[in-house]
Amino acid sequence: MPGLLRGVARTAVVAGTATAVSNRVSRRQQGRWAEQEYQQAQVQAAPQPAPPPATTTPLTDDMSSKIDQLKQLGDLKAQGVLTEAEFAEQKRRLLG
Repeated sequence: MPGLLRGVARTAVVAGTATAVSNRVSRRQQGRWAEQEYQQAQVQAAPQPAPPPATTTPLTDDMSSKIDQLKQLGDLKAQGVLTEAEFAEQKRRLLG
């Protein structure tokens, strides 16, 4: 009978240890999965980058417009419509 009790006790200890280890592994794995899901949710919730600007930017169009206006001012000055002071004032307003 002592041999039988020893066998039953050994089995109980082994089974208890196996259960404890199995539960610990399960908890750790669930924690890892939860962390991965959290990280994926953070990535999906991150703001999307703005689309690249169009090939012709407003700055380029604005500069082109200013150049055209300066050419017109130059033509008016060359024709004698604008004086040197008027030309300088209009140029300052346009550029500055």
